[in-house]
Amino acid sequence: MRTSPTRRPRPTPPGRFGPAELRLALAAPRPAAGLTSEWRLVDGLRTHTRRTADPGTGGTPVVLVHGLAVSHRYLTPLALALADTHPVYAPDLPGFGLTERPGTAYDVLRHADHLAAWLAAYRMPPACLVGHSFGAEVVAALAARHPDAVRAVVLAGPTSDPAARSRRGQFGRWLVDTLREAPLQAPILLRDVVDARPWRVHATLSHSVRNGVEADLVRIAAPTLVVTGSRDPVVPASWRSQVTRLVPRARAVTVPGAAHNVATTAPAQVADAIRALLAPSLTNR
Repeated sequence: MRTSPTRRPRPTPPGRFGPAELRLALAAPRPAAGLTSEWRLVDGLRTHTRRTADPGTGGTPVVLVHGLAVSHRYLTPLALALADTHPVYAPDLPGFGLTERPGTAYDVLRHADHLAAWLAAYRMPPACLVGHSFGAEVVAALAARHPDAVRAVVLAGPTSDPAARSRRGQFGRWLVDTLREAPLQAPILLRDVVDARPWRVHATLSHSVRNGVEADLVRIAAPTLVVTGSRDPVVPASWRSQVTRLVPRARAVTVPGAAHNVATTAPAQVADAIRALLAPSLTNR
Protein backbone atom coordinates (compact mmCIF):
# COMPACT_ATOMS: atom_id res chain seq x y z
CA MET A 1 0.00 0.00 0.00
CA ARG A 2 1.44 3.34 -1.06
CA THR A 3 1.74 6.07 1.57
CA SER A 4 1.92 9.74 0.83
CA PRO A 5 4.96 11.67 2.08
CA THR A 6 4.62 13.88 5.13
CA ARG A 7 3.76 17.39 4.06
CA ARG A 8 5.79 20.20 5.49
CA PRO A 9 4.94 23.88 5.27
CA ARG A 10 6.48 25.73 2.37
CA PRO A 11 9.40 27.93 3.35
CA THR A 12 8.36 31.51 3.98
CA PRO A 13 10.47 34.58 3.13
CA PRO A 14 12.56 36.19 5.90
CA GLY A 15 10.42 38.02 8.43
CA ARG A 16 7.32 35.89 7.82
CA PHE A 17 5.71 33.12 9.83
CA GLY A 18 2.45 31.66 8.58
CA PRO A 19 -0.50 29.62 9.91
CA ALA A 20 1.08 26.29 8.90
CA GLU A 21 4.24 27.07 10.89
CA LEU A 22 2.14 28.16 13.85
CA ARG A 23 0.17 24.89 13.90
CA LEU A 24 3.34 22.82 13.84
CA ALA A 25 5.00 24.94 16.52
CA LEU A 26 2.07 24.33 18.89
CA ALA A 27 1.62 20.64 18.03
CA ALA A 28 3.78 19.07 20.77
CA PRO A 29 3.56 16.58 22.28
CA ARG A 30 1.54 15.20 19.33
CA PRO A 31 3.61 13.86 16.40
CA ALA A 32 3.54 16.25 13.44
CA ALA A 33 5.50 16.54 10.17
CA GLY A 34 8.00 13.93 11.37
CA LEU A 35 8.53 15.63 14.75
CA THR A 36 7.99 13.62 17.93
CA SER A 37 8.24 14.34 21.65
CA GLU A 38 10.00 12.34 24.34
CA TRP A 39 11.00 12.80 27.96
CA ARG A 40 14.10 11.67 29.83
CA LEU A 41 15.10 12.13 33.43
CA VAL A 42 18.09 14.50 33.45
CA ASP A 43 19.57 15.61 36.77
CA GLY A 44 16.30 14.71 38.46
CA LEU A 45 14.10 16.72 36.07
CA ARG A 46 11.72 15.21 33.52
CA THR A 47 13.12 16.90 30.44
CA HIS A 48 11.18 17.22 27.19
CA THR A 49 12.78 17.05 23.76
CA ARG A 50 11.19 17.64 20.37
CA ARG A 51 13.13 15.75 17.73
CA THR A 52 13.20 14.70 14.10
CA ALA A 53 13.88 11.22 12.78
CA ASP A 54 17.45 10.34 11.83
CA PRO A 55 17.62 10.86 8.04
CA GLY A 56 20.31 8.18 7.75
CA THR A 57 22.84 10.51 6.13
CA GLY A 58 25.44 10.24 8.86
CA GLY A 59 25.11 13.96 9.45
CA THR A 60 26.22 15.57 12.69
CA PRO A 61 23.41 15.83 15.25
CA VAL A 62 22.12 19.38 15.59
CA VAL A 63 20.84 20.54 18.99
CA LEU A 64 18.64 23.65 19.03
CA VAL A 65 18.68 25.60 22.30
CA HIS A 66 15.89 28.12 22.77
CA GLY A 67 16.04 31.60 24.23
CA LEU A 68 14.55 33.43 27.19
CA ALA A 69 10.83 32.99 27.98
CA VAL A 70 10.31 30.58 25.09
CA SER A 71 10.77 26.88 24.27
CA HIS A 72 11.36 24.41 21.45
CA ARG A 73 8.16 25.65 19.77
CA TYR A 74 9.50 28.65 17.86
CA LEU A 75 12.52 26.61 16.66
CA THR A 76 10.27 24.09 14.86
CA PRO A 77 10.75 25.74 11.42
CA LEU A 78 14.54 25.40 11.69
CA ALA A 79 14.27 21.79 12.90
CA LEU A 80 12.21 20.92 9.83
CA ALA A 81 14.56 22.81 7.50
CA LEU A 82 17.48 20.67 8.76
CA ALA A 83 15.61 17.36 9.03
CA ASP A 84 16.51 16.01 5.59
CA THR A 85 20.25 16.07 6.30
CA HIS A 86 20.71 15.96 10.08
CA PRO A 87 19.06 14.45 13.15
CA VAL A 88 17.72 17.45 15.06
CA TYR A 89 16.94 17.74 18.78
CA ALA A 90 15.24 20.69 20.47
CA PRO A 91 15.21 20.23 24.26
CA ASP A 92 13.21 22.46 26.56
CA LEU A 93 15.44 23.95 29.25
CA PRO A 94 14.43 23.46 32.92
CA GLY A 95 11.23 25.34 33.66
CA PHE A 96 10.37 26.05 30.04
CA GLY A 97 8.08 24.43 27.49
CA LEU A 98 7.13 20.89 28.46
CA THR A 99 10.10 20.25 30.76
CA GLU A 100 9.49 19.94 34.49
CA ARG A 101 9.59 23.23 36.38
CA PRO A 102 12.15 23.39 39.22
CA GLY A 103 11.47 25.66 42.16
CA THR A 104 14.17 28.16 41.15
CA ALA A 105 15.15 29.86 37.92
CA TYR A 106 18.45 28.47 36.66
CA ASP A 107 21.27 30.83 35.76
CA VAL A 108 23.35 30.43 32.58
CA LEU A 109 25.90 28.04 34.05
CA ARG A 110 23.26 25.81 35.64
CA HIS A 111 21.39 25.62 32.33
CA ALA A 112 24.68 24.72 30.62
CA ASP A 113 25.32 21.97 33.17
CA HIS A 114 21.82 20.60 32.58
CA LEU A 115 22.36 20.65 28.83
CA ALA A 116 25.67 18.81 29.26
CA ALA A 117 23.88 16.18 31.35
CA TRP A 118 21.19 16.00 28.65
CA LEU A 119 23.87 15.32 26.01
CA ALA A 120 25.28 12.56 28.21
CA ALA A 121 21.81 11.04 28.75
CA TYR A 122 21.38 10.80 24.98
CA ARG A 123 24.93 9.49 24.54
CA MET A 124 25.28 12.17 21.92
CA PRO A 125 28.41 12.23 19.77
CA PRO A 126 30.05 15.63 19.35
CA ALA A 127 27.16 17.78 18.16
CA CYS A 128 26.47 21.10 16.52
CA LEU A 129 24.96 23.28 19.23
CA VAL A 130 22.71 26.06 17.96
CA GLY A 131 21.80 28.60 20.62
CA HIS A 132 19.41 31.45 19.94
CA SER A 133 19.37 34.63 22.03
CA PHE A 134 19.72 33.58 25.71
CA GLY A 135 20.27 30.05 24.40
CA ALA A 136 23.47 31.32 22.77
CA GLU A 137 24.75 32.25 26.23
CA VAL A 138 23.98 28.72 27.44
CA VAL A 139 25.69 27.14 24.43
CA ALA A 140 28.75 29.37 24.86
CA ALA A 141 29.05 28.35 28.51
CA LEU A 142 28.76 24.67 27.62
CA ALA A 143 31.23 24.87 24.72
CA ALA A 144 33.77 26.67 26.92
CA ARG A 145 33.58 23.99 29.63
CA HIS A 146 32.92 20.82 27.60
CA PRO A 147 34.82 21.20 24.31
CA ASP A 148 34.84 17.46 23.65
CA ALA A 149 31.02 17.46 23.45
CA VAL A 150 30.93 20.05 20.69
CA ARG A 151 31.74 19.75 17.00
CA ALA A 152 30.48 23.19 15.99
CA VAL A 153 28.67 26.16 17.52
CA VAL A 154 26.04 28.48 16.10
CA LEU A 155 25.28 31.67 18.02
CA ALA A 156 22.05 33.04 16.56
CA GLY A 157 21.09 36.50 17.79
CA PRO A 158 23.38 36.12 20.84
CA THR A 159 22.65 38.17 23.96
CA SER A 160 23.51 40.36 25.60
CA ASP A 161 25.08 43.47 24.16
CA PRO A 162 27.05 45.32 26.91
CA ALA A 163 25.56 48.58 25.61
CA ALA A 164 22.16 47.40 26.87
CA ARG A 165 23.09 44.87 29.54
CA SER A 166 20.28 45.60 31.96
CA ARG A 167 16.71 44.41 32.35
CA ARG A 168 15.41 47.74 31.08
CA GLY A 169 17.84 47.82 28.16
CA GLN A 170 17.08 44.29 26.96
CA PHE A 171 13.34 44.63 27.47
CA GLY A 172 13.33 47.88 25.51
CA ARG A 173 15.12 46.27 22.59
CA TRP A 174 12.76 43.28 22.65
CA LEU A 175 9.79 45.65 22.51
CA VAL A 176 11.23 47.22 19.37
CA ASP A 177 11.77 43.75 17.93
CA THR A 178 8.11 42.79 18.41
CA LEU A 179 7.21 45.46 15.85
CA ARG A 180 9.54 43.80 13.31
CA GLU A 181 8.48 40.18 13.83
CA ALA A 182 5.70 38.21 12.15
CA PRO A 183 2.54 38.71 14.27
CA LEU A 184 1.64 34.99 14.32
CA GLN A 185 4.61 34.33 16.59
CA ALA A 186 2.71 36.03 19.42
CA PRO A 187 0.55 32.97 20.35
CA ILE A 188 3.73 30.93 20.80
CA LEU A 189 5.25 33.50 23.13
CA LEU A 190 2.05 33.68 25.16
CA ARG A 191 1.89 29.90 25.51
CA ASP A 192 5.55 29.72 26.51
CA VAL A 193 5.30 32.47 29.13
CA VAL A 194 2.26 30.75 30.66
CA ASP A 195 4.19 27.46 30.79
CA ALA A 196 7.31 29.04 32.32
CA ARG A 197 5.49 31.50 34.64
CA PRO A 198 6.28 35.24 34.47
CA TRP A 199 8.42 35.17 37.61
CA ARG A 200 10.80 32.65 35.99
CA VAL A 201 11.06 34.78 32.86
CA HIS A 202 11.93 37.85 34.95
CA ALA A 203 14.47 35.95 37.05
CA THR A 204 16.10 34.40 33.99
CA LEU A 205 16.41 37.83 32.38
CA SER A 206 18.20 38.98 35.53
CA HIS A 207 20.61 36.05 35.22
CA SER A 208 21.22 36.90 31.56
CA VAL A 209 22.16 40.54 32.13
CA ARG A 210 24.52 39.52 34.95
CA ASN A 211 26.26 36.96 32.74
CA GLY A 212 29.60 38.09 31.30
CA VAL A 213 29.31 36.06 28.12
CA GLU A 214 32.58 37.46 26.76
CA ALA A 215 34.56 35.23 29.15
CA ASP A 216 32.96 32.15 27.57
CA LEU A 217 33.17 33.37 23.97
CA VAL A 218 36.98 33.57 24.04
CA ARG A 219 37.14 29.93 25.23
CA ILE A 220 35.09 28.39 22.41
CA ALA A 221 37.43 26.12 20.45
CA ALA A 222 34.95 24.76 17.90
CA PRO A 223 34.22 26.32 14.50
CA THR A 224 31.53 28.91 15.14
CA LEU A 225 28.90 30.75 13.14
CA VAL A 226 27.38 34.02 14.35
CA VAL A 227 23.98 34.47 12.68
CA THR A 228 21.81 37.56 12.96
CA GLY A 229 19.01 39.24 11.06
CA SER A 230 19.77 42.55 9.40
CA ARG A 231 16.81 44.13 11.26
CA ASP A 232 17.63 42.71 14.70
CA PRO A 233 17.48 45.50 17.33
CA VAL A 234 18.56 43.15 20.12
CA VAL A 235 21.86 42.32 18.40
CA PRO A 236 23.11 45.43 16.57
CA ALA A 237 25.99 45.23 14.11
CA SER A 238 28.53 46.45 16.67
CA TRP A 239 27.75 43.61 19.10
CA ARG A 240 27.63 41.03 16.30
CA SER A 241 31.10 42.13 15.21
CA GLN A 242 32.41 41.98 18.77
CA VAL A 243 31.08 38.45 19.28
CA THR A 244 32.67 37.34 16.01
CA ARG A 245 36.03 38.83 17.01
CA LEU A 246 35.99 37.25 20.47
CA VAL A 247 35.40 33.68 19.31
CA PRO A 248 38.72 32.36 17.90
CA ARG A 249 37.24 30.44 14.93
CA ALA A 250 34.10 32.43 14.12
CA ARG A 251 32.56 33.92 11.03
CA ALA A 252 29.38 35.94 10.71
CA VAL A 253 26.31 35.60 8.51
CA THR A 254 23.61 38.27 8.32
CA VAL A 255 20.19 37.36 6.89
CA PRO A 256 18.65 40.31 5.03
CA GLY A 257 15.16 41.27 6.16
CA ALA A 258 15.09 39.12 9.30
CA ALA A 259 14.76 40.49 12.84
CA HIS A 260 15.78 38.84 16.13
CA ASN A 261 13.94 35.54 15.60
CA VAL A 262 16.04 34.73 12.55
CA ALA A 263 15.88 30.97 13.22
CA THR A 264 12.08 31.12 13.07
CA THR A 265 11.45 33.45 10.16
CA ALA A 266 14.44 32.55 7.96
CA PRO A 267 14.86 28.82 8.61
CA ALA A 268 16.02 27.90 5.09
CA GLN A 269 18.79 30.49 5.12
CA VAL A 270 19.95 29.57 8.62
CA ALA A 271 19.85 25.84 7.78
CA ASP A 272 22.00 26.41 4.68
CA ALA A 273 24.52 28.33 6.78
CA ILE A 274 24.64 25.51 9.34
CA ARG A 275 25.21 22.91 6.61
CA ALA A 276 28.05 25.01 5.23
CA LEU A 277 29.59 25.24 8.70
CA LEU A 278 29.43 21.48 9.09
CA ALA A 279 31.07 20.77 5.72
CA PRO A 280 34.29 18.81 6.45
CA SER A 281 36.48 21.34 4.65
CA LEU A 282 35.34 24.02 7.11
CA THR A 283 35.13 22.15 10.40
CA ASN A 284 38.55 20.59 10.00
CA ARG A 285 40.36 23.91 9.65
